[in-house]
Amino acid sequence: GFLKMGILGVYIISKAGGLIYSFDNQPASQELEVLCHFPLKLQLEEGDRGVMVKFGEEQGIKVGQVLTAVNGQMVSNRKLPDGRNVTDFLRKAENFPVNLRFSHQRATVNERLMLLSMFHSVYAISSKLSPVEGSSGIQVLEADNFMIHCKQTLTGVKFVVVCDVKQARIDEFLQKIYEFYSDYALKNPFYATDMPIKSDLFQSNLAKLIEGSQIS
Repeated sequence: GFLKMGILGVYIISKAGGLIYSFDNQPASQELEVLCHFPLKLQLEEGDRGVMVKFGEEQGIKVGQVLTAVNGQMVSNRKLPDGRNVTDFLRKAENFPVNLRFSHQRATVNERLMLLSMFHSVYAISSKLSPVEGSSGIQVLEADNFMIHCKQTLTGVKFVVVCDVKQARIDEFLQKIYEFYSDYALKNPFYATDMPIKSDLFQSNLAKLIEGSQIS
């Protein structure tokens, strides 16, 4: 299950804000089907990835989940199989009660690139908002069932870990990743700073570290 995953992602952001390493360990999309009555308690929004929950919660359905089926009929390109727009369909009382199936969509590679670039900017903004001079940026962001931890080195490289809220000893974990980066990337004569990390030793050692850190 989602809450037993431990380490969900490891990302390294260069000084310039580019993603130079990405390890994604998020679980496959989980679907949930619920019987809903009119009026719908969820505020839905049409976007690039389909019809998504913008506000509200109902029977375990959360913000950000995507509507995948209505009464067992697949939703494709915001439409039902007969061509009707799904948002219009759900505005009409006569179509209820209705079975709605939602799934949590994993971020695509491009979305992760964009989101981590935004995190890089927010980190810089947060340090400027600090009332104390010389403060670091964001080190921890906490949500209901995951956390984002960030460690920035003296050279401006950021190590970002997405993990379960119950994950322990995350500071040690971040320090270990930094040591792997120093040993297997920086000390490699063929590695150019700020370029993607391709080192097999870095990847195999990180995989072992993640394996040993997972919550059972």
